[in-house]
Amino acid sequence: MRKKRVLLFSEGFGTGHTGAAYALAEGIRLLNPDVQCRVIELGKFLNPTVAPWILSAYRKTVSSQPKLVGMMYKTQYHKSLNRLTRAALHRVFYTHAKKVVEQLRPDLIICSHPIPAAVISRLKQQGLDIPLYTLITDYDAHGSWVNPEADRYLVSTSRVKSILTGRGVPPELVTVTGIPVHPKFWERSNKTLLRKELGLADIPTVLIMGGGWGLMFGQDVMDSLTARMDQIQLIFCMGSNDKLVARMRSTPLLNHPNVKILGYSDEINKLMDASDLLITKPGGMTCTEGQAKGIPMLFYSAIPGQEEKNCQYFVELGLAEVLDSQVVDKWFSLLLREYAGIEEQRRRRLALERQQPHNCASTVLQLLGKTADGPAELRSTRAQARTEEAVYVTP
Repeated sequence: MRKKRVLLFSEGFGTGHTGAAYALAEGIRLLNPDVQCRVIELGKFLNPTVAPWILSAYRKTVSSQPKLVGMMYKTQYHKSLNRLTRAALHRVFYTHAKKVVEQLRPDLIICSHPIPAAVISRLKQQGLDIPLYTLITDYDAHGSWVNPEADRYLVSTSRVKSILTGRGVPPELVTVTGIPVHPKFWERSNKTLLRKELGLADIPTVLIMGGGWGLMFGQDVMDSLTARMDQIQLIFCMGSNDKLVARMRSTPLLNHPNVKILGYSDEINKLMDASDLLITKPGGMTCTEGQAKGIPMLFYSAIPGQEEKNCQYFVELGLAEVLDSQVVDKWFSLLLREYAGIEEQRRRRLALERQQPHNCASTVLQLLGKTADGPAELRSTRAQARTEEAVYVTP
């Protein structure tokens, strides 16, 4: 009997869209190995020469002109991609998209970025008869995500569902699944043993994630971060930004046994488990991974638009605060004075029934008519998220 095939299309604008696609694919494979999944960044796959140039230009624009990005996001917020734009995208970048679909013969296509979702929607207009699911990877829904040809939307929260239904999407086509995270984030490991495994001191620990965007906060915040290095361990994880890693490692201030400066790591799940506080940009994937691990978060430099909405959501939920030097000082004092209480609040968050990071993968299998064959505790699924109640109250 032929195995079910799921084709996941994304684009490389940031790491979150593709990260969500891979996370969902791995979750589906874990829960039911009989379902085949493949993830493709469609533009890069079809146009490997031009796509990297466009992505580089996007990154530079976000870094140098964030207000412009925010203005474009807001002015186009309620608008879907029009027919002319979809036709132009198809002609310039995606003329062979139909051939890719025909060769791989999927039973379901899931798009975790608006552009491939628009491209597949156009193909469905032309007769493609394959279900299209749109996976929205933030805690907001820009109008560009909406296509009348989409058969279902997988969204993060009931609030995002309300945004879509307010734009005319039938409510029965919107399923609240949460944003998928890799199965490595589904469970929490022993902190003490992990610190030993990773060569870390067994003291209060803060994970600071910068990645390709760099560390975009001022010297006052850096001074607050490094003021208590003798008592609090700092892990800087800078992703693939090799220049920043080299510069930080050559900085005398950071030459301290309780400071670890890392480049790319595929063990972010372990680093979160080993840490007590996460400092990061509020990208949809990183926020969701932090929530899955129950770690309190401090956010800096939200990109105007979707990251601002992500930040707002987690701050309102009581799981995060906006970073400044005073907030750093407050949290570092808490880590030193009330460590046991912070850890207990983290355990309470992880015990919530609504904390089901496998939910998106389980829901897709259910919609495919497949069962989840993974561990018994992962088989149950709730297609609709429970009310987002706050458990952690920031002091």
